[in-house]
Amino acid sequence: MKRLPATRVFYALEFVLSMPSFTLIAVYFVRDVHMTPLELILVGTVMETTLFFCEIPTGAFADVYGRRLSVIVSFFVTGSAVILLGAVPNFYAICLAWAVWGFGYTFRSGAYQAWLVDEVGVGRAAGLFLRGQRLAYAGGLVGLALGVAIALWNLRVAVIAGGALEVAAAVACLVFMPETGFAPRPRSERGGAARELARAARSGARYVRVQPFLLLVFGAVFVAGVSSEAFDRLTEAHFIRDVGLPRVGDLDPVVWFALFGASVLVVGLVASTVLVRRFDEASAPRLARALFWLTAVLIATEFVFALAGSIALALLALVTVGLARSLISPLYMAWLNRQIHDSSVRATVISISGQADAIGEAGGGPFLGLVGNAWGIRAALATGAALLVGALGLWGKVVRDGGEEPELETLPAPEAA
Repeated sequence: MKRLPATRVFYALEFVLSMPSFTLIAVYFVRDVHMTPLELILVGTVMETTLFFCEIPTGAFADVYGRRLSVIVSFFVTGSAVILLGAVPNFYAICLAWAVWGFGYTFRSGAYQAWLVDEVGVGRAAGLFLRGQRLAYAGGLVGLALGVAIALWNLRVAVIAGGALEVAAAVACLVFMPETGFAPRPRSERGGAARELARAARSGARYVRVQPFLLLVFGAVFVAGVSSEAFDRLTEAHFIRDVGLPRVGDLDPVVWFALFGASVLVVGLVASTVLVRRFDEASAPRLARALFWLTAVLIATEFVFALAGSIALALLALVTVGLARSLISPLYMAWLNRQIHDSSVRATVISISGQADAIGEAGGGPFLGLVGNAWGIRAALATGAALLVGALGLWGKVVRDGGEEPELETLPAPEAA
C-alpha cells in the first residue's frame, strides 16, 4: 500500500493522539484510586526517572535505525501502558505502568519531531508544529466529549480506551507513515548494535557540549521541569480539595474537568490560528522572544492559580496556563530544530532536551510533593511557580545574546570508543 505524505500523517497523528485525555486519568487517580498529594507526585517521579535513563539511548536508536520505527514502537508501548494502569487501579501497578509509559515515550521524544523536520525541512517546521498544535486542540475536544461519555458509564473503561487508541495509531503508522528524509548508515559501516547506539549518543552529546546556547536553554528546560510537577500532578486535586467545584445538581466531577479542559482547548484553538500566521517560518531570535514572554505569563498565572479562592479566578488562570504551555511546546521545538544543523544527531539532541526536563521533574517532584503534604496543595503550586523564575532568567539571556547559535562549520571528531 502506498505511504501517505508526511504532513498528512503528522496532522492525523496530532489529532488522534490528542484524543486520549490525561485529565480523565488524573481524575481517575484522585477519585477512584484515592491517591494522596505525595502519591500523585511519586507516580510522575517514577515516569520521569524512566525518561531520564532512557531518553538518550532511545534517541540514539532513532538516529541509527530510523525515526519511523522508533515512533511506531513508542505508540505501541505507551498505549499498552495506559491500558495497564486503567485495568489495575492500584498505586503500585500504576507506578509500574507509568514506568513502562515513560520508557515507551522516550522512543517518540526526539524521533517524532526529527522525522517531521527531515521530511519537510527546517524552514517549514515552525508553521507545521503550530498547525499540528491547532489540530491537537481539535482532537482534544473530540476526545474529551467521547471520553466523558464513556467515563460517565465507567471511568476506567475511558482510560483503557485512550490506550487502545494509541495502539491503533501504531498499527496505522506501520501502513501509512513514510520515511524519505532519513538514511541510516550502511550496514557495512556499522558495528554491533550496542556500539552503534553508543556512537550516536556520543555524537549528540558532543554537538550539545560545543554549543553554549543549547547548554543554556537545556538549563532552562531543567528548571521548568523542576517547576512543572506540582501543576501537572495536583491541578485536579486543587480543584477538588481547595477551590471546590460548582454545585449544579449531581453533576459528576468528570464532567466539570472535561468542561475546564474544553475551555483550554477552545481558547488554544483560536490563539494558535492567529499564531500560525505570525510565526510561520519565524526566525530563531523572534521565537526566543516569544518563549521569554510566554514563560513570564506562565509564572504569573501559575501563582494566580495557586492562590485563587474562587472557581472563576482559578478557571481563568487554568485556561491561561494551559494556553501558554501548549504554545511554548511547538515554538520551542521550532527554535531547537533551528539550532541543529547536523541531521544525523537531531533525534539524540532533542532527546537530550527531553532528558533535561526529565531530570528536573524527577528531582523536583518529590520535593514539591512533600511541600504539598506538609503545607497543602496551594503551597506546592506556588513553590513550583516560583522555581520557574530561573527559567525566565535563562531565556532572557538567550534573547539578549541574539536568540540563536551561529552554525558550526565542523563537529568535533568522535571520541575513541
